[in-house]
Amino acid sequence: MGSRPGRSAASNAPPTAIGPNLIEQDFSAERPNQTWNADISYVWTGEGWLYLAVVLDLFARRVVGWAVSDRLHKELALEALRKALAIRRLGEGLTHHADRGSQYCSIEYQAELRKHAIGISMSRKGNCYDNSVVETFFKTLKSELVWRTVFQTRAEAKAAIGRYIDGFYNPVQRHSTLDYVSPVQFERLAG
Repeated sequence: MGSRPGRSAASNAPPTAIGPNLIEQDFSAERPNQTWNADISYVWTGEGWLYLAVVLDLFARRVVGWAVSDRLHKELALEALRKALAIRRLGEGLTHHADRGSQYCSIEYQAELRKHAIGISMSRKGNCYDNSVVETFFKTLKSELVWRTVFQTRAEAKAAIGRYIDGFYNPVQRHSTLDYVSPVQFERLAG
């Protein structure tokens, strides 16, 4: 299956700016676009690693932006963020929470957040619990799709991940946190 991918030279670079932890493990949100949680994971394929960046809205646990790449770099995270920004109507007071990865600490990523007046929040050093909602999403994705599938190519993995997120997870997957309705249904009911 391959070993866990090592850190790239870019991810070993010192962070440019580390934001405060504004959410402090409070993963509740009273409305859509109040708090977004972002992170990156990886999937093994016959061609090597495929990296997956997601942006998840904590209100309905909905994946509002995602992107994949064969390289772990800031453009991957930026693509997922820009997709989220393109499909969501932002109001005032959105907070974006991520870990301290170099992608999220990069000047370009933080400039994109500031351009849209989005508050920057970051996990404490070495604390995976500060990002637990998006980590739970990755575990669900891997247990329901990735660990059951042998992907020969990155394109095959990308297509399957897209079908899972857009065709199952957001519209169908029930969440105990959401009174056992899907993220899309939860947003409609709250609408």
